[in-house]
This record gives sequence, C-alpha cells and structure tokens, in this order.
Amino acid sequence: MAVKKTICLLFAAITLLFPFTVFASEGTAGEEEISASVEAAEVSANASLSIDATAAILVDSTTGRVLYEKNADSPRAIASITKVMTLILVMEALEKNAISLDDKVTASEHAYSMGGSQIWLEPGEVMTVDELLKAVCVASANDAAVALAEFVSGSEDEFVAEMNRKAAELGMVNTTFKNSNGLDEEGHMSTARDVSLMSREILKHELVRNYITIWIDELRGGETQLTNTNKMLRSYNGITGIKTGTTSKAGVCVTASAVRDNMELIAVVLGSSDSKSRFAAATAMLNYGFSNYELAEIKIDGTLFTPVRVKCGETQSCEYAVDMPSHFVVDKGQADKLSYEVVIEPTLEAPVTAGQTVGAVKVFCDGSEMGSYDVTASCDIRKIDFGIGWSLLFDALTNM
Repeated sequence: MAVKKTICLLFAAITLLFPFTVFASEGTAGEEEISASVEAAEVSANASLSIDATAAILVDSTTGRVLYEKNADSPRAIASITKVMTLILVMEALEKNAISLDDKVTASEHAYSMGGSQIWLEPGEVMTVDELLKAVCVASANDAAVALAEFVSGSEDEFVAEMNRKAAELGMVNTTFKNSNGLDEEGHMSTARDVSLMSREILKHELVRNYITIWIDELRGGETQLTNTNKMLRSYNGITGIKTGTTSKAGVCVTASAVRDNMELIAVVLGSSDSKSRFAAATAMLNYGFSNYELAEIKIDGTLFTPVRVKCGETQSCEYAVDMPSHFVVDKGQADKLSYEVVIEPTLEAPVTAGQTVGAVKVFCDGSEMGSYDVTASCDIRKIDFGIGWSLLFDALTNM
C-alpha cells in the first residue's frame, strides 16, 4: 500500500503543474491510424467480411436480428466490456430512484485496491454517482466500477450476484460474472452473442447515452482528465457507443453501436490482435450492415384486434395488446416484402389473467419468419361462480 501511496503522491505533484489524462490499459491507436483503418474497412454490398477477431457478431439493436457472426457462442474473457452489465444495474437503480446522480459515494479500500485502468481513487475519497459514471464510461476505471457496485448493492459480491441474475433474465446462457469490472478472473466468461444481448439492453436506457458518447471530460476540478477509450467516437459516422476492453486473457475487444437512417446496429469484437484491428473489425461489420440492410416499417391493421369473447366470465370480452417493434431490419430492396400474420384465440374461458398469452403476431420478409410476438390479455376477468352470479344479478336489477 505504501508503494501505491507513493505513486499517487507523485501523480498528485505532477498534476499541480500539468493536468493528466487517464487512459484505460488498452491499445491506444492514434486517430490517424484509426481513420486509416476505417477507410480500409469500407465494405461494399457484395463483399465478404474478414474479421481480425477470435469471435464477433453484428446485430440489429431493436430486434436482435443477427446480420453476421463468427464463433459467437464461444465462451471467453471479455475484459472491461463486463462494465456494460455494471452500467445496466446502475441505470436500473437510478430509474427506480434507489440512487441519484448527485448521491455521494465514498471509496472503499476494496475499490482502491483495483489495478488496471483507474482514476486512482483514495480510500475515503468522495465522488458523486455522476462523476463515477463518467470514470467508468470514458476512462473504463476499474476502481470507479467497484465503487458504484458497492454503493448500489452494499458489496461487490452481492452486486455480482445481481449481474448474474440479470444475465440469466436477458438470456445470456453462456455468461458468468465474477467481478464488476472485467479484470481477469477464473470463470469470468461470456460470448459475443451474450455481449450483444447486454449491449442491446444498455442502449434502452437513454441516460447512459449521455455518458458513453463523451469524448473528453474531467474530474477533481480539472486535475484528472478523461479521454474515451473508444476511438471510434472520433472516426465513425453515426457512432453511439458503447465499450472497449483489454486484458491478457480477453485480448483486445470492443462492442460498438452506430445509427444511420434511424437503423442502429451493434458490432461486437472479442479477442482482436491489437487496438487498431478491433476498431477496423467493428468498422467493417458496421459498414457491412449499413451497406446491405435497411429499416422497414410495418403497419398492423388495428381492425384485426377486436376484443376477445370470454366465456363464463364476469365480463364477456377482453381487450388485448401486443408489444412489438414498428420497424424491422431487412435486406436492402426488400422493404415491400415485409408482411405479418395475426393469430388470436377467438374465445377465452374465464378466469383470464392480465398478461396471459392469447395469440401472436408473426412477421415475415419474403416468406421467411422475422419474429413472433405474443398478444396478451390486458385485464383480469374472474370466472362466474354462484356468489358472483347473484351479485351481478342484484346489480342489474337495482339499476333497472
């Protein structure tokens, strides 16, 4: 601890003269190199993809349609991309008003002990949730991630348990988290496909977009300068995030999102050879997606959704609803081939529970199914028994 304390004092002395920039311990290809990679990675509509990565996947952020994949279900370390799940739980806590951006967080000895990318938190140092989010999203700070985890759940262990519960909820079947920041640890694993699932989830939280798109910021009154580890923020048209990561086990990784013409895609790159290559790989996949696919709107005929008749219920009909996207990603030139089929049970038998599945809407493109979405009951309807029957009869007679 004395050695680390000495290092921190040296940094503090330096910052009196020169504010310093915090970088993640990742490859830091310069902007000129990144721009050159972007140009080299342009992909035409007919070109095949060649990705410098152990595993990769390209998906539509709204529906999750897979547009390209390579070893997408192969478990491996994912480094600081782990922090995407950390951010999901912090965003949920904020939305539930369990915490606020202005809340003050006191750094623990445990948070202080983290290695790798960090903002050099001191035990007892106080920062707001807002400041720690900047540290995590911009500088990929491991100590800040742990501080947030402890603040949300009381301990990092309990927070990690929540991370794994959330992963299961999202269908991340090949993922196990062991910590909140992604430092190499035995059994800490995920896959490109699972990373795409949590990347889609984090983008549903609009607040996080204010952080993952920051290029440069500062903490401690300007003493600590933050520069984003995602260099695509400066080089890719339409980039919207998300997170980089690098460790000895994981290699060089990134999950990157971008939007063009209202279509948002997510490219996940795991185990690339160096920083320049990971951004080139993500760029190639995104370019491929934007070159080959387009967003198509589907309009459902509302007259198909008439109330369902209910037998033996205290009311004789039930309204219902369907939660589905209004747009789908299709091959370019096939927007007019988008169609749908509505299948709803003509009659229900009481009791009926709100949320109960009563049918489905299936979406097709040129005959191939794009997705199936449950139609669910919007109300609870009790089954008529002797007591309810007499009560209804009495109400009817008294209102005559």
